[in-house]
Amino acid sequence: MTAAPDPRIGTGPASRTFGAIGRAPTGGLAIGGAGGAAPRGPGALAAGPGGGGSGNRAGWHRRAGALPLGYLAALVVLALLHPWLPTWRWLAIHLLLLGAVTNAILVWSAHFTAAILRLAVPARRRAQATRLAALNVGVLAVLVGGAADQPWLGVAGAGAVFTAVATHLAWLSRHLRAALPARFAVTVHYYRCAAAALLVGIPVGAWMLVVDDTARPRLVLFHAHVNLLGWVTLTVLGTLLTFWPTVLRTRMADGAAAASRTALPVAVTGLTVLGIGVLAWWPVVAAGGLLLVATAAALTARPAWLAARGKPPASFAAWSITAAGGWLFVALAVDAGMLLTAGSPAVAADRFGGVLTPLLAGFVAQVLLGSLAYLLPVMLGGGPAAVRHRTQALDRHFAQRVVTANGALAVFLLPVGPYVRITTSLLILAALVQFLIPAARVLLTARR
Repeated sequence: MTAAPDPRIGTGPASRTFGAIGRAPTGGLAIGGAGGAAPRGPGALAAGPGGGGSGNRAGWHRRAGALPLGYLAALVVLALLHPWLPTWRWLAIHLLLLGAVTNAILVWSAHFTAAILRLAVPARRRAQATRLAALNVGVLAVLVGGAADQPWLGVAGAGAVFTAVATHLAWLSRHLRAALPARFAVTVHYYRCAAAALLVGIPVGAWMLVVDDTARPRLVLFHAHVNLLGWVTLTVLGTLLTFWPTVLRTRMADGAAAASRTALPVAVTGLTVLGIGVLAWWPVVAAGGLLLVATAAALTARPAWLAARGKPPASFAAWSITAAGGWLFVALAVDAGMLLTAGSPAVAADRFGGVLTPLLAGFVAQVLLGSLAYLLPVMLGGGPAAVRHRTQALDRHFAQRVVTANGALAVFLLPVGPYVRITTSLLILAALVQFLIPAARVLLTARR
C-alpha cells in the first residue's frame, strides 16, 4: 500500500505550511490547513471552539498547547527545588506522565480521531474542554495529595482523572461505531486500547495511596507497566502510522497500515501477559509479555524506518521522535533483564528506577517534545510565513539539543560518579529549557 502523492506532502519549503496526514488514492486526511485557512477536502479537520474557522481552531490549540508546556515548566522548577522535596521523584514522574503527557494525549488523540473518521466540525468544544478541566483538577489533586501526604485527596483526584479518561474512551467508541469505514481507523482502536489500559492502571495507583502492604511491590510494577506501555506507548504506536510520514513530509511506506493492524493485538496480548506476570510474580511470563510489546513496536517501526530511509529526518521533531524510538527498545530490554534477575517483587520494584530513566527521559519526553514541535506551528495557523517562522524557532540549534540530551542520558545510565550524574542531569534539563522557551514564545506571539 503506497499513499498517492499529495501536493500538501512535499519536499520543498512550501510543505512546512501544511499538516497533512498521508493522502491515499481513496481520499485525504488533514490535521491542519494551508496558510491558516480551513483545510479543504473530505478528510479535513479545522475544528475550533465556536466554529470551524482557522482563528477558532488556533485559539483552541493555543490554550490546549499551553497545558503540557505548563506541566513541563513545573518539571523544570521541581528539578531546581528537588533537594528540599522528599517526594520529588514521584512528583516528577506524575508531572510528566499524568500532567504533560495525558493532557497531550487527550487533545491530540481526539484531533487525529476526528481527522481519520472525517467527523463534522463541532460547533463548540464544550465537552472536550470539560474533560480537560476534570482531568487537570484531578491531576492537581493527585499531585498535592501525594506530595502533602493526603491520600484521600489523591484518591479523589484519581477519580476525576478516571472520569475524564472514561468519557474520552466513550467519545472515541461512539464515533468509531457511527463513522463510515476509514482506511486508518486502526489508529482509533489503538487509542481505545490505550485508554482502557489507563482505566485499569488508575485504580491501582489510587489504591497504593491509601494501602501499604506486602502486595505493594507487585502493584507498583503493574501500575507502572500498564500506564507507561499501555496508555503512552499504545497511543504513540497508533499515532505514528499517519503522523510519522507527515513529520518527514513523505509518502507512507508500503504495508504501514497492515503492520499497525497486526501489531495491535500483539501489543495488547503482551500487556495482558506482562500484567499477569508481575501480579503473580512470574518473571519469565512478564519478560515474555515485554517481548511481545517489543515485537509490536518493531512491526510498526519497520515501515517507519522505510519511510525515513527514503526521506531522512531533517528537523527537531523528526530526530526527537527517532531518538525516542531507539530508547523505547533500550528500556524494554533493560526492563526484561531487571525482571529476570530481580529475584523478588520488592527487589524488582526497587530496581525499576533504572527502567524509568530511559523510558521517561529517553522515550516519553522526547516523543512528546518532537510531536509538539511539529504540531504547534501548524495548528496555530496565521499563514505560510507564520508557520515557517514558528517551525524555524522550534528547530533552532536542534542538532545540538538532540545530541546533548541523548548523549547526556547515555552517560547518566553508565556506572559513573555522582558529579557526572549531576552534570548530565543539568544538560538534559538545559535541553528541555531550550525547547520550552521558544515554544512559549510561539504560543504568546500566536495570540497576538
